[in-house]
Amino acid sequence: MSEQALALAQRFEQANGEAIGVVEGCAEHRWRALHAGENRSVNVLAHHITLGHQLIAEWVQGIATGQALPAMTMDSFTEPNAQHARQYANVTKPEVIAALRQQGASAASVVRGLTDEQLDRAGELLGSQRRTRDGIQ
Repeated sequence: MSEQALALAQRFEQANGEAIGVVEGCAEHRWRALHAGENRSVNVLAHHITLGHQLIAEWVQGIATGQALPAMTMDSFTEPNAQHARQYANVTKPEVIAALRQQGASAASVVRGLTDEQLDRAGELLGSQRRTRDGIQ
C-alpha cells in the first residue's frame, strides 16, 4: 500500500466527515432554501457532493490505469446538473448523509488501492493534463 495513497484517502475521509457534519448541523429552515449564488437549494447542493465522489473516483481510477477519459467541458455539466436538481429537489438529510458515507467510503477505497506510480500518472481532464493525485487533493 502506498503511503501517499493512504494519506490522500485519510485527507479525503476527513473532508467528507466535515461535509457530513455540515449537513447534520444544517437548520431545517435552511435545508431547502436557495443557496446564495446558485440556482439550486442547499439540499440539492449537499447531494451533489455525493455525485462528485462518484465522478472523481471514476476519473482518478481512469487516469491511474491509463484509460482515456471522455472529452468534457464545464458546459457539458449544465443540463445534468439541472436534471439532478429536479430529481433530488426533495432529498432529505438522512438520505444525503447515507449517500455521503457510502460514496465517500467507495471513493476512499479507490484511492487507498493506488500505487505511487498510479498517483503520478497524467491524463487529460476538462481540457488540461492532470495527475491522478490532482483529482484527489
